[in-house]
Amino acid sequence: MKKRNGKVNFKGGLTKRWLFQSSTIIVAVLLIICVAAAYFIHSYYYATVERKIESYANGIVDVYFENYATTDDVVFEKGAREYISDFNDKSSVEVWVLDKYGSVFISSSGFPVNSKTKIPEYEDAMIASNKVALWHGENSSGEKIIALTKIITDAEDKQVGSVRYMISLDEIDNQIKTWYFIISLVFLLLVLLLVISGTVFISSIVRPIQEVCDTAKMIADGNYDARIDHYLYKDEVGQLCNTINDMAEKIKTSDKIKNDFISTVSHELRTPLTAIKGWGETLLQIGDTDPNLTKRGMNVIISESSRLNGIVEELLDFSRMQSGRMVLKNEKMDILAELDETVFAFKDRAMREGIELIYNAPNLPAPMSGDPDRIKQVFVNILDNALKYTKQGGKIVVSTEIKDDKITIVISDTGCGISSEDLPHVKEKFYKTNMTVHGSGIGLAVVDEIVRLHHGTFDIDSVLGQGTTVTVRFDIDHVELEDVWDIDAAIAAENEKKAMEENEDA
Repeated sequence: MKKRNGKVNFKGGLTKRWLFQSSTIIVAVLLIICVAAAYFIHSYYYATVERKIESYANGIVDVYFENYATTDDVVFEKGAREYISDFNDKSSVEVWVLDKYGSVFISSSGFPVNSKTKIPEYEDAMIASNKVALWHGENSSGEKIIALTKIITDAEDKQVGSVRYMISLDEIDNQIKTWYFIISLVFLLLVLLLVISGTVFISSIVRPIQEVCDTAKMIADGNYDARIDHYLYKDEVGQLCNTINDMAEKIKTSDKIKNDFISTVSHELRTPLTAIKGWGETLLQIGDTDPNLTKRGMNVIISESSRLNGIVEELLDFSRMQSGRMVLKNEKMDILAELDETVFAFKDRAMREGIELIYNAPNLPAPMSGDPDRIKQVFVNILDNALKYTKQGGKIVVSTEIKDDKITIVISDTGCGISSEDLPHVKEKFYKTNMTVHGSGIGLAVVDEIVRLHHGTFDIDSVLGQGTTVTVRFDIDHVELEDVWDIDAAIAAENEKKAMEENEDA
């Protein structure tokens, strides 16, 4: 393929390869068929002539000369003249009768025959067991003929003469040449039809592929609005065109999400940095003159630094998730204990924002093997989202259910909800349904990965304008009722044992 003016050129590529590979094979096969047909026609016509001339040499001639097959030349000559006179195919077959010495003494044409005329098959007929010999060739005048000589013998098997039959092959060859011409014409027409239809077909493939390559190059150069709109057939090439269009649309969407993510993260980082810088400059100016203002400024700096740390940790978690390096530090844990701590940590924030946070959980242990920090991160990200998208006066309900060694945690809110168009994409990285709310857009993607690593399920249901319900399910260890009172001690013992093993390894 050659590139000209930024376009991929297929001329001399796919078409040339088809012409010199596929078409060559097809033409070769057609040529073989035509040659075979020509050979068959030639063989058929010549075999027909041979059968015809051989029919004259069968028993009929022997029967005819039976009464004349004597060593008396006069008697044999009389029989020969009568045979020539009674022969019916004089128009197409010339007949010579030869004496016992091989000299022609009578011809069906009525013209005398030169005594020096050679009869190539005569010697072969004399030594043949059936006294018959066949010959193809040209006579003395250059005419192409097929000739057969039959030796006539008497009752004592002595040669008394012979008969030679000759058929001109000129008319037969002309008929064969006519067939050769017809076969050649059909061959050329088939080849022409093959080339035309093949070229049209290949062009119908090359043109859209050319367009696919040009479009793909435009997409590679950053033009994500490039599309293939002119291919109408629902075949493999059409599927390729649709795939390229889908790819371009997804790349365009991904690029927009990436740009939005960069803009959002930049904003998320700039806000706390601005606060930290502003309060740092303020504290430098006031020195120790205002302890209350200094304390307030330090609290803001610490709070915003924690916020920055959270953003960085979220980005690091996303990086680990993308590279497959997110590793769990599994240990025996009580998932409800982690949920209790998370809900308790968010109560103050919910109160400040005027949102009612309701928590219902059974007074039962829910032991499982998992990473406590990651499980807590799941609850933190979900509750943080619920608070961000729920307005003042709204409600968030956290409820749990333990059944059949499974725990189901449901977190529902009365926030703005998610549209049916956005709902399938909310777990995707960088995806945000509301750009006015701060956040990186990767929180739910991280939650989905952590839940997956714990072999759980993570589902989201939402109605726009009414609220969202998030459901998380995990498998937990089976606990008998009589073991409930010892569960905290068992977990503590298990964690202490693991810590001792880690110390020994260290």
